[in-house]
Amino acid sequence: MAGERWTFLVLRGEDGPVQQYTLSKRALRLLSGGVGLAVFMVLATGLVLGTDSVARVRAAQLEARNQALESELAGFQDRLRTLEALLDRVALDDAHFRSLAGLEVIDAEVLQAGVGGPGLGIPESSPLWSTDSVTTKSIFATSYDLSALERRALLLSESLEEATDSVMAHRNLFESTPSIFPTKGWLSSRFSQSRMHPVHNRPLPHEGIDISAPAGTPILAAAKGRVIRSGWIIGYGLTVEIDHGYGFTTLYGHASKVIVQVGDEVIRGDVIAQVGSTGVTTASNLHYEVKVNGVAQDPSRFILPDYVRN
Repeated sequence: MAGERWTFLVLRGEDGPVQQYTLSKRALRLLSGGVGLAVFMVLATGLVLGTDSVARVRAAQLEARNQALESELAGFQDRLRTLEALLDRVALDDAHFRSLAGLEVIDAEVLQAGVGGPGLGIPESSPLWSTDSVTTKSIFATSYDLSALERRALLLSESLEEATDSVMAHRNLFESTPSIFPTKGWLSSRFSQSRMHPVHNRPLPHEGIDISAPAGTPILAAAKGRVIRSGWIIGYGLTVEIDHGYGFTTLYGHASKVIVQVGDEVIRGDVIAQVGSTGVTTASNLHYEVKVNGVAQDPSRFILPDYVRN
């Protein structure tokens, strides 16, 4: 059997000559192995080229996706900065609102709503860290800023709700508290326990403030209340006095004309008289007093800053 051979007949067309090939069994095995190896090499080469092509396409897709993600992340960061600026304005409004509501203003450091401790995590703990540490840091920072803004927004929401409840509960008191500059003019004389009187020329208590203004300038009610006096008072000239309740009364002296009568109900900002120089005075002005339970107070303490004109 060692000399066993294989004979192959190859026919080329019906009329073509017959070709005869004889191969030993060993040569046939070598030929089969060579053909198999060639086929394997062709397939392997195709597979490598195909895999490389897929890898290139995949890499291009990942690069495009990363650029899109970076662009989206930059957009989120811009929106966070806008939101932070908006919350800064809300915080200012909250401080003013709390002040009007008689509540303590929240400390600026508390408003930052910062947190700390090991529970916050670190960028290195993210699965993305080993692939793209730069993007991971940006994502971590954005997430941290967003969490801080969420906490700050929640704090401001609770603060405004508290202030709203306080204002609603004390709305009538707020409306009855003198809080505006009662005429357009300039503060010419302040509240004092001992002021050199411009007419009597000796030290006397000055239980109000004087506001210089042209004659005829409207005088406004400083708060809601009921008129309890309207007419001439020695020294004060034409005068209006209003009882606001809660122990508050206000007095408006030296008027050239009174517009309201005793018993009239007024609200803050109503015109009640006009500036003049009646009574003991040296020039056209308004003498304005605020009393609490009958005790004279410095009116400047009750006037909101935006209304004061020195």
